[in-house]
Amino acid sequence: MTKTSGGSPSGTQRGEIAGVPTRYIGIGVIVVLAIWFLFANLDKVKIQFWVFTVTCPLWIALLATLLAGTALGWLLKGRRAR
Repeated sequence: MTKTSGGSPSGTQRGEIAGVPTRYIGIGVIVVLAIWFLFANLDKVKIQFWVFTVTCPLWIALLATLLAGTALGWLLKGRRAR
């Protein structure tokens, strides 16, 4: 195997592990940990808003928060690129 000036083997690019970009590996690890965390929290909880209270499984509240955070990050990413 020959090495390029960057120190990596000539057949692979920087930022890849076994041909998979490290970004995808990181995203996969975060998704697996989030799913594991959701299934570890199955109890019912009371969530109090300003005026009313809702009782639901904790995993639904966590999933809603995760989706809201993902949507907010996606929207803010579009603003930063300009």
